[in-house]
Amino acid sequence: MEVKILKRNIFQRMLGLSVTSEPKDSTCWNYSYGKLTVDLDKVPELKQAGGAIRLEGRDLPERILVFFGEDQQYYVFRNRCSHIGHRRLDPVPGTNTIQCCSVSKSTYDFGGNKIYGPAPHQLIRYSTIIDGNKLTTTIS
Repeated sequence: MEVKILKRNIFQRMLGLSVTSEPKDSTCWNYSYGKLTVDLDKVPELKQAGGAIRLEGRDLPERILVFFGEDQQYYVFRNRCSHIGHRRLDPVPGTNTIQCCSVSKSTYDFGGNKIYGPAPHQLIRYSTIIDGNKLTTTIS
C-alpha cells in the first residue's frame, strides 16, 4: 500500500500542529457520564467524506478525533499518536488512513492499525452508534 503524506510545512510537523480544527459550532457535542454525543446536524464539517473535527476540553477525559470516512462511516479515535503521545492525528483525504502530525508521519488504517512509520502501537478506536442525527460513543 502506498502511503499518501499530508502536506505540512516543517514548523507544523516539528510543533505537531494538527490540520483538523475544532467544530465551528461548539454546542454540537456533549460529554456526560462516559458518553460522548455529537449532534450531526450541527457539524457541517462531517457532511463530506474526509471531513473531521477534533474535540477537547469541557470535562472530556482525553482529546478525540471524529471523522467521516471515504467509506461513508463515522469513526472516533483517541486523538493521540502512539509514537509521540502528545502529537495529534488527521485523516488523509482520498485515502482510508489517519496520519500523525509529526515529522515521523506514522500512518494508520481506519481500524487503528499502523501501516507506516515508527509508531509502536495501534490507535485507540471507539465504537459508534448512530441514532437519527446523533453519534454516540463511550469513552473508557
